[in-house]
Amino acid sequence: MHNLSKEAQPYQDLTPDLILDAVESFGVRVSGSILALNSYENRVYQVGLEEGAPLVAKFYRPGRWSDAAILEEHAFALELAGHEIPVVAPLQDAQGRTLLEYRGYRFALFPRRGGRWPELDNPDNLLWLGRFIGRIHAVGAARPFRHRPALTVESFGTESLHYLMEHGFVPKTLERVYHDLVEDLLGRIRAAFDEAGDVRRIRVHGDCHPGNILWTDHGPHFVDLDDCRTAPAIQDLWMLLSGDRTQMTIQLSDLLEGYEEFHEFDRRELRLIEPLRTLRMIHYSAWLARRWHDPAFPLNFPWFNTEKYWEEQVVFLREQAARLEEPVLQLY
Repeated sequence: MHNLSKEAQPYQDLTPDLILDAVESFGVRVSGSILALNSYENRVYQVGLEEGAPLVAKFYRPGRWSDAAILEEHAFALELAGHEIPVVAPLQDAQGRTLLEYRGYRFALFPRRGGRWPELDNPDNLLWLGRFIGRIHAVGAARPFRHRPALTVESFGTESLHYLMEHGFVPKTLERVYHDLVEDLLGRIRAAFDEAGDVRRIRVHGDCHPGNILWTDHGPHFVDLDDCRTAPAIQDLWMLLSGDRTQMTIQLSDLLEGYEEFHEFDRRELRLIEPLRTLRMIHYSAWLARRWHDPAFPLNFPWFNTEKYWEEQVVFLREQAARLEEPVLQLY
């Protein structure tokens, strides 16, 4: 399925009729209603049915993941759901398949789950979230991924920098400044990982930011394991922290109080919070660059690939350089 035309226009044939026909191939009857949901890496739609609640159809970006990697994502979600952890897992067809294909597009169907972003200034919510993330990691530590990637300095940092440089995304006036700054940061990040020591890497959600946690009156549920991977446990915790140093310390203490009811946390991983944040910033720029040929990206991210964007990145990354030198967060 991976070819130059798909690379340039990955979803050019994904028409409303094709979407509806694909969902009906699962063995349901659609009502004809389609609502595009907020997703850029893949294409995700809420599709109405003649009977029952709507389904969510996720069409995977051609060429991004192998079938084995997607199936491993699905298996992880189903494993978590089997432990009564509130993760939205894919539906299985009559043959037990979760990864489906229709006219060249791989897709999966999910039950629709509503909710709102969690209120992270509420200690009880953080405690609740910590418990569930601890349960996710207890399951995630039971066995390794075999086909999903690992979060490393090389994959998120070095490869991202090389892509940006080799493809000319950074303006000429900022090339040397940006390159040297990121190289310096990557050296500091490697040193931080060395200082943390041989921390355990486990299966994690991988992209556990507030937008991937939906809250209802019954508590949180976790969506979108598309970026699940092997990483230190702190990867699923640091994105829930915000504010100044004192605020983040309080938030992390509340999260870990709940977390450690179900899974032990290695305090050495606190050294990795700012390094992981820095890697995410570098990787995010490269992600936008890698997807710039997809017409949806210039349309929805018009501020990217401008001189102002790269000037701001230099400022933000210099701020991160200062944060990397700060003492590690100390829990209460």
